[in-house]
Amino acid sequence: MSIAVRRATVQDAAAYARIMGDPGVYPGLMQMPYTSEELWRARLVENSAPGKTDLPLAAELDGAVVGAAGLHPAGISPRRRHVLLLGISVLPEAQGHGVGSALMAALCDYADRWAGVLRIELGVYTDNARAIGLYKKFGFEIEGTLRGYAMRDGQFADTFAMARLHPNQPRIGGA
Repeated sequence: MSIAVRRATVQDAAAYARIMGDPGVYPGLMQMPYTSEELWRARLVENSAPGKTDLPLAAELDGAVVGAAGLHPAGISPRRRHVLLLGISVLPEAQGHGVGSALMAALCDYADRWAGVLRIELGVYTDNARAIGLYKKFGFEIEGTLRGYAMRDGQFADTFAMARLHPNQPRIGGA
């Protein structure tokens, strides 16, 4: 099995809709059911506009897009420019094959070596043990529990706030 990670393009809109609309995927995300290719096309176009700092990625397993991930600004405040928010999703049939790890490695490499990011943040449902394990593998730590944070399948669900600080913060001249 061959995994390739690349920047997502507008041509990936159908794949993004397929991933985010999968009933085995969207309950674990903050996405809503009944997504569409048009919605993802618009988001991918917006994320690639000049001046946008979002990094949308697609993961291919043997040539088929089976995973999506991204880094996004934490907001418009100049005081939070050093922070990016992370989102990731992998089709159920591709989970356990290294797709999530490949996407996480690419996101962390980009944040650490190219984007000047100190902190990456994410939210994850407290019962999503597989995702929590993946995040911990890449240095994320649970910073708190958000009670009743989101509506999921007719119930209010708790999430963990997790973050990762740059493991080797850059210095001037590499010193």
